Amino acid sequence: MSNESKPTTLGLAPSFGFGDRLGLATPGHAAALKRCGSGILPIFAQQSIREMGRTNRTPQQVMEDALGGAKKAGFSGQQGADADHLKTPVDVDRTAEAGFVFFTIDPSGEVDPGADGYNPDQLAEKFKSIAGEISWLGQYEGKQIKLASGTVIDFTPAVVRRAAVKYGRAINMAANLAKHIEQTAKKRGQPYEIELSVDETPNPTTLPEHFIIADQCVKAGMKLVSLAPRFIGEFEKGVDYKGDVAALEKSLADHAAIAKQIGPYKLSLHSGSDKLSIYPSLARATKGLWHVKTAGTSYLEALRVVAQTDAKLFREVVTLARSRYDTDRATYHVSATLKSAGPQEAISDNRALEKAYLGVWPDVPKGKGFTDPGRQIVHCTFGSVLCDAVLGPRVKECVRKNQDLYTKILDEHFGKHLDALKAGM
Repeated sequence: MSNESKPTTLGLAPSFGFGDRLGLATPGHAAALKRCGSGILPIFAQQSIREMGRTNRTPQQVMEDALGGAKKAGFSGQQGADADHLKTPVDVDRTAEAGFVFFTIDPSGEVDPGADGYNPDQLAEKFKSIAGEISWLGQYEGKQIKLASGTVIDFTPAVVRRAAVKYGRAINMAANLAKHIEQTAKKRGQPYEIELSVDETPNPTTLPEHFIIADQCVKAGMKLVSLAPRFIGEFEKGVDYKGDVAALEKSLADHAAIAKQIGPYKLSLHSGSDKLSIYPSLARATKGLWHVKTAGTSYLEALRVVAQTDAKLFREVVTLARSRYDTDRATYHVSATLKSAGPQEAISDNRALEKAYLGVWPDVPKGKGFTDPGRQIVHCTFGSVLCDAVLGPRVKECVRKNQDLYTKILDEHFGKHLDALKAGM
């Protein structure tokens, strides 16, 4: 890997992460960025350890596909590389060796998802079990902090203790993994930056929780470049935002004020695919201090290539996806049911089948993303499809044979994403 092609840290510049599950999407990503992404820095090499396992790819393969695709597209600008959803030192070591420099820590396994529902007695009992691991309560209890947005955060004892129960062990895990990341990067002589993801929880991250999490991580020496809270509303995979956009923008402004006061660091939006209706709000509220992460939407657009060039194969994909959906959806935030999109044999027209499972842009109002529930069925089952001994190779070969079409479709698709973000800048 030459110095010119090595990914590097992107700092506080607005940035966009393009996930690629087939290793064929980067030319389309780069085309959209060159056409619509002025002022936005890219991360082309972005994949989680979980996704690598489900697609039978290694960190090195992800890196080589992204760098090769960028070179093929004539992209020579600055780019990052995101080792997503890291949970262990081994995961850090594997991705650092492949040249990743943006490390996303995922401490979700240490979060208590039931903390928001505990009554006072339950909360007190839960706190006893972690009290010896938490030393920071006195830094917040009884205090009030006014943010630049005008909102006042009230750190009552109950609020602080609930945050400790919910996130205390997650903060400790994140701080320890960050130290390993720092040591690994120093040994390798490579730059690094860290994103912290706390978005995979049932309930939104409150302002006191965000403040405590970020404050403790920064005090522990974490090189925090971005943080992904669980925002209000619904951020389901593969479809547009569900919720009150005006309320979200107010909430984003408050979270952005915390990020600026403690960091500064960027607010990161995960499950960002197709959330076009809220991109302008994100860009406005953060004043450019944002990172957006997409992944599954490039796979869905690969399936669009299949739908338009090999209708029989697409029907087979839909059939397998429906057979696997109720199992594969377990690790995703989705609401689609098998009843919400008919089986392929009930939809005789090939164009109608594409529309049912992927949506089509002419039907989407300007400034909005897809809402079609069928997208979630094929989205969640990517691993089952790509790792299927028969279908997986056929899907990859179909997209590879139609690379120009895939690039064109991605250029249009991500152009809409980037245009929506630019509208708020």
